[in-house]
Amino acid sequence: MSQGSSQFTVEKRILLAMRKTLGNIVKDVTPADKHLRSPLKEATIEDIKMCFSLISAREREIAKEAGIEIKDRPHFVDEPTSSNVVSIDTITKMKTK
Repeated sequence: MSQGSSQFTVEKRILLAMRKTLGNIVKDVTPADKHLRSPLKEATIEDIKMCFSLISAREREIAKEAGIEIKDRPHFVDEPTSSNVVSIDTITKMKTK
């Protein structure tokens, strides 16, 4: 393993740890009731978002330099899917003349 690739491995581990830690902090301080106000200031929330964005940008750079194409994107539960699943049971054979 070359010096550069081991550096990327360490950097990837650091980025992963930072992402997990930030995510856990956000989960820990988020009130269970959505009507309660977050204890974090708006500026702090924006800073956390910026940190997540910077982590993601660096992860993409590392992947690009390694020749890896990242296609994974986060999806929300209520996000419409682009595929349309059709049950086989609903398909009927067309009669030929």
